Amino acid sequence: MDAKTLEARAQAEGTPVIDSDTATFVWRGRGPICLQGDFQDWRGKPLPFKRVAPGLWARTLKLPSDAYVEYALEDARGRRVEDPLNRNPSDNGFGGINHSFRMPQARSSLPARHPRGAPRGRVTRHVVDTGDLDLPGQRQVYLYAPPTDAPVPLLVVYDGEDYLRRVRLPELVDTLVAEGRMRPVALALVCNGGETRSMEYACSEYTVGLLRWKVLPLAHQKLSLLDERRGPGAHAVLGASLGGLMALYTGLRLPDVFGHVLSQSGAFSVEGHDFVVFDLARQAPRRPLDISLDCGRFEGLLEGNRRLAPLLTEAGHQVALREYSGGHNYPAWREELVHGLERHFPPLSAKRRNSLSFQGRKQLEPGGRR
Repeated sequence: MDAKTLEARAQAEGTPVIDSDTATFVWRGRGPICLQGDFQDWRGKPLPFKRVAPGLWARTLKLPSDAYVEYALEDARGRRVEDPLNRNPSDNGFGGINHSFRMPQARSSLPARHPRGAPRGRVTRHVVDTGDLDLPGQRQVYLYAPPTDAPVPLLVVYDGEDYLRRVRLPELVDTLVAEGRMRPVALALVCNGGETRSMEYACSEYTVGLLRWKVLPLAHQKLSLLDERRGPGAHAVLGASLGGLMALYTGLRLPDVFGHVLSQSGAFSVEGHDFVVFDLARQAPRRPLDISLDCGRFEGLLEGNRRLAPLLTEAGHQVALREYSGGHNYPAWREELVHGLERHFPPLSAKRRNSLSFQGRKQLEPGGRR
């Protein structure tokens, strides 16, 4: 493609210019300019553009035809440069903006808009004191109550504010339930400790204690939940990256409470170091877990997920590993989470719904268990 045609297409279609399995990034201005993104797992030297005409620069990459990709442009000093022809900004979670695009065969699993008139759940904000757990100060917890009186499973979510704001998890659950793609669940979205996040999520017993002694009692007090004492393993735990590591660790440590684990891009092995979940995975479980692992093919973390999944299976856990053409970011996790929610919380039959609704009414009657 000649430079004039390439620039015309970039102006008309936006950047990158996509043909089948190639994406051509185009930039007009003073060079040199470089490219970095998911396709490198944001590591190594940025990829230089080539000058294809006076003031016009381009770089072509071959990518999976079903990929979702985020990227950034950098100048010769490593400073970010805006791509004015890309119309799809994405918050990178660090105070900056990435650019994004989808290859031709990328298909969204996200539901359509919330059906008009369908009921919605309610989110409330709570604060728990963590001083007695040797964690700094207080911790915010957002609770989502689905629009039903029947007792439901609880999904505890690490990095709760990110899943609330960036994944819009309550809205996602509302819509999937309204479309009949999953059963109602309650959510406890637990905020991390900011500067202490890495320590809290590195297989921390303090964080297990935070759930056991603070979050679960609060959730049982405020929400209508299934009783894990009558149905061990009734609840689930979710997290991404180090939060995905902590989600699996939580399930392995508290299988009688959390029988379901949803780990997104779990950081099970970092810089050649395997976390203790590998040792725990080799042990015969007290109660087998139902585990969903998902990870992007662009991620260095995929190798650890691939090694851990068969160990968990051999020990007796039920494991599903999903690999997708993407990287380490919340838009990709939001897409993949749909599959995990549908797998772990399939829709109830009409008979089962009526039974649970009756049980819920009994529990709220005078003398009934709340």
